[in-house]
Amino acid sequence: MPEWVEIGFRSILFVIVLFAVTKLIGKKQISELSFFEYVAGITIGSIAGEIIMGLNNHWGAGILSIMIFGLATFSADILALKSKNFRNFFEGRGTVLIKDGKIQEDNLKKERYTIDDLNSLLRQKDVFKAADVEFAVLEPRGDLSVMLKKENQPLTPKDLNMNVAQEKEPQTVIMDGKILNDPLAESGKTRKWLNMEIEKLGLTLDNIFLGQIDSYGELTVDVYDDTINVPAPQQRPLLRAMIKKCAADLEVFSLQTDSKQAESMYKRNSEKLNQIIHKLDPFLK
Repeated sequence: MPEWVEIGFRSILFVIVLFAVTKLIGKKQISELSFFEYVAGITIGSIAGEIIMGLNNHWGAGILSIMIFGLATFSADILALKSKNFRNFFEGRGTVLIKDGKIQEDNLKKERYTIDDLNSLLRQKDVFKAADVEFAVLEPRGDLSVMLKKENQPLTPKDLNMNVAQEKEPQTVIMDGKILNDPLAESGKTRKWLNMEIEKLGLTLDNIFLGQIDSYGELTVDVYDDTINVPAPQQRPLLRAMIKKCAADLEVFSLQTDSKQAESMYKRNSEKLNQIIHKLDPFLK
């Protein structure tokens, strides 16, 4: 058998083996690695490379070695799920680097981190002053988790006692000019509705690269031709403006009528519409 054919056959074989082992280990092997997973991953790759390009023909030994390392990593993950002590030993514990707004110099030395290293990790979290941090911990996988001081945290609607509408994930209903039936059904819309919305935008299905329906039931699209300006959805603002106009009209009617009963009715209903607008504002803006 020619050498290049043998190398090709080995490569295909070990791609299949490595894929099977990676599926066994799980997604953790391709995310941020613990020290043990890092060592196991490098070893598995080295064994595969040596067997593929090596001059010996011990394929079975190579496959066995890969399977052993894969099973060892898999077993370590299972034990880590069952035992906190085992997990702490193999994956390590988080180290507090900033507590109560003060840098923990002893913990920095313990992890062999310098102030420059700490500042670099903080900048990755968009924090440029250590004085802005209330608490920071170095996670076992090397990432820094940061909690800012209360006065430096961004405002949220909850801080302002504001009611906001719940957001759900958008449904991608058009991709590469084709309608995706399952996401369309998940959004509660029909093909007829979708075609009508596309016509309102003055587009054709073939021109749409991506189309999504948000949690408010509005369609947003991206077209192949970037020179085409697609109008933004206006249903919610138009509905809000319509309700406000109705409330304003009722107030005008109350001023124009000579009947006290009618005036009271107009004012009462105008107030109801204003209350509705206040409640629906988070959904209609």
